[in-house]
Amino acid sequence: MSFSKPNYSAATLTTTRVTPAPVSGICVTCIDGCEGPCEIGRSALKGREVIYPVPFGKITAGSEKDYPIDFSHFNIQGTAVGAVGIEADSDKARFPAVDTTTTVAADNSIKMNFPVFTGAVGSTDISRINWDEVAVGAAISGVLVVIGENVCGMDPQAEFKNGKVTKSPEMDRRVNAFKKWYDGTGGIVVQANVEDYRLGVPEYVREKLGIDIFELKWGQGAKDIGGEVKLRSIERALQLNERGYIVLPDPTTASAQNAFKAGGITEFERHSRLGMVKEDTFYKTVEHLRSLGFKYVTLKTGAYRPADLARAIKFSSEAKIDMLTIDGAGGGTGMSPWRMMNEWGIPTVQIECLTHQMCKRLAAKGSYVPPIAIAGGLSLEDHIFKAIALGAPFVKAICLGRAIFTAAMVGKTHGKLMADKMEMEGEDIENGYIRLFAVGAQLKERFGKDFNKIPAGAIGMYSYIDRLKQGLQQFMAGARKFALKHIDRNDLTALTREAADVSGISYVMDADREEVDKILG
Repeated sequence: MSFSKPNYSAATLTTTRVTPAPVSGICVTCIDGCEGPCEIGRSALKGREVIYPVPFGKITAGSEKDYPIDFSHFNIQGTAVGAVGIEADSDKARFPAVDTTTTVAADNSIKMNFPVFTGAVGSTDISRINWDEVAVGAAISGVLVVIGENVCGMDPQAEFKNGKVTKSPEMDRRVNAFKKWYDGTGGIVVQANVEDYRLGVPEYVREKLGIDIFELKWGQGAKDIGGEVKLRSIERALQLNERGYIVLPDPTTASAQNAFKAGGITEFERHSRLGMVKEDTFYKTVEHLRSLGFKYVTLKTGAYRPADLARAIKFSSEAKIDMLTIDGAGGGTGMSPWRMMNEWGIPTVQIECLTHQMCKRLAAKGSYVPPIAIAGGLSLEDHIFKAIALGAPFVKAICLGRAIFTAAMVGKTHGKLMADKMEMEGEDIENGYIRLFAVGAQLKERFGKDFNKIPAGAIGMYSYIDRLKQGLQQFMAGARKFALKHIDRNDLTALTREAADVSGISYVMDADREEVDKILG
């Protein structure tokens, strides 16, 4: 049985002529004369362009590999007995009473209305185009939003002096869009990679924009290389090459320029450098960021091998990092090599189980364990419950990347359709939004005359999180856990022996065995 689907995918707009062989993905009969609609055939013409999902700038993409264990291999345990975190009274222990707020940071001072936050919204076109929807949605939902890597470096209007950024209208726009709606719950995080440090992004966002939360980035679940985007003009390729990025093919060469003019290539690739993690350098970087005035320093790491996970957890413990986000394989991104997205890294369930083991070892020694956030292919309330339970008591929040973007983009799309309809009918868009969104009247009551200034995509994101909240409250009430801190690993059961072996969660036929024996005598 193959878990993969090589050589054809909707992500690369490729297919096969007949049923493919399960291992190679090549048609069982590859015939001379075929135009080659598969990835191999398209690569024969367009080479490296076929590595990435398309159309770039208009999509997010997620792995389609069927991993042998995922969150569906666990079920949530319910009970008919008692209540934890509230009086066991049917008139008081109602599901709307479940507390779904959470806190992160070493001192628990970053409060969120719900235990989710956005994936890093970086320098891809789709991130830039949908920023207002996601940022405002996060602000009115009371959750964290993360500005991803390369925003200043990719800003066409950015200005630099001695290699350091002195002005970035795009970064300013992103920060201000959030701050306009921020009410003190949640927050805005700025993330940086190698190029961002070289360009002085930490200094810029702290001194000029007053950012309090800064995130070091080691990697993400969708890839184990630096970030990349596609560039549609040679002028843009030359600009970013001059700013110090890796641009392929080299736009300064005559061959690349001639190939672009002739149409042999239609795009350039901008790549970020690989980070090189060293323990002493990590601690010095954290100290430097705190010396700049950042109140909180967080770390994002990807689905690297177990030794690197141990490094992330240990270094974060020693440096008193305020949150460690661990991104498992199987998730998605705005831009990543397609095969890499499917074929590298430790899947989310396994990497979370390893995380739990390592955090437990540190805790047993009395060491500080940072608040953990889990990411990688999560989207619904059952995922949130299971991810918190599987890593309990260390997991405090869940990072939702593509899911939040989906809600924001759908809200934006329907908002535009409604706005066009209201304009044709001569009606106020405010009434249209109240009719379109289930949370419309609620937000109108909360924001009054400012309601019609909220982007439709932000309302869509808020509506999605509102749904997640009620769904999570219902699961938690069924487990009789009335606050997130009470969720534990015993709230899950493994449906297969393999899932039980990987996780340490009781197999369904073994769960509660001691209590059952006690009840039955």
